[in-house]
Amino acid sequence: MVTLVVATTIDPASIGPASALLAMPGWHPGPFLQDIPSFVNGEVRLLKHDNSIVAEDHLDKRWEEATNEVVDEIIFLSKHTAVSNRPALTVHPIGIPHLREDDVPPQGGKPGWAAPPSPRIGPWLRLLKKIAESHNLIPEFEVTLEGTHHGPVTNSPTMFLEIGSTAEYWKRQDAAQAIALLVWEGLGLGGCGAVGNWNRSSDRNKVLLGIGGGHYAPRHMDVVLKDGVWVGHLLSGYSLPMEDPGQSKVDTNVKDIGGTWKQSIRVAFEATQSAFPGGEVLAHLDHKSFKGWQKSAIMGFLAKQNIRVGKPEDF
Repeated sequence: MVTLVVATTIDPASIGPASALLAMPGWHPGPFLQDIPSFVNGEVRLLKHDNSIVAEDHLDKRWEEATNEVVDEIIFLSKHTAVSNRPALTVHPIGIPHLREDDVPPQGGKPGWAAPPSPRIGPWLRLLKKIAESHNLIPEFEVTLEGTHHGPVTNSPTMFLEIGSTAEYWKRQDAAQAIALLVWEGLGLGGCGAVGNWNRSSDRNKVLLGIGGGHYAPRHMDVVLKDGVWVGHLLSGYSLPMEDPGQSKVDTNVKDIGGTWKQSIRVAFEATQSAFPGGEVLAHLDHKSFKGWQKSAIMGFLAKQNIRVGKPEDF
């Protein structure tokens, strides 16, 4: 089982951390995947392509077909953009589960799809915060989760590690070094144990499925920053399109509310379940982000799907 770390040469926030990682000991050239060079270190394979980071679909499947090595997980290195231009180091799962089949995805992926979220997301967010603090990147940089969004299409547990949010910060060597160190330590390349390996027999087997709130998932972040918490998909409000039935009554029937919100929850739940075999996926709601009729409909739908709702202390 191998881990793919994927970078693109056309993005300084991607190639910067990749170059810093390759400067660490133990790497040697690996096989090419079509015209994409690879580098090998233990069970880790770093790929450097020249395309948009969200455009190279099925890298896991393509690697397996080319090398006969089974891909266990994929980690993408990328830039982050934000309207606020705030310096940030972010971690997030990928998918566009709310899009309809005939929608054109704005940033790769496949409508109605979500990759299994890497079980490392929660543990690595906490590790990244420690590394950023020790490198004096905080408070200048915010260390944060992001909601599930964009492609590329993968079938293996996946996460994005991003540096934001403008060209000045994408090129920052100290930020690149922090992300490289996260991958180095997180995958156990330095000889210590890897961080965030899911163990189905652990007594801490509850997994947070975030529902609602803004893109940076503040209510869910509050929970995930606590030691030992596992996190799966994070569905921000924009990933839960709900059509107001008009009367906006709390007793509105679930089936009367249009939009792809039910599809989005179902897809995100199933993908999270697949990434955490033996775990119990609990929905964690940002209650204040919903109107009464929305919350009522979501709670009703979760109950019908036998998805339990968790409070912060449950995780």
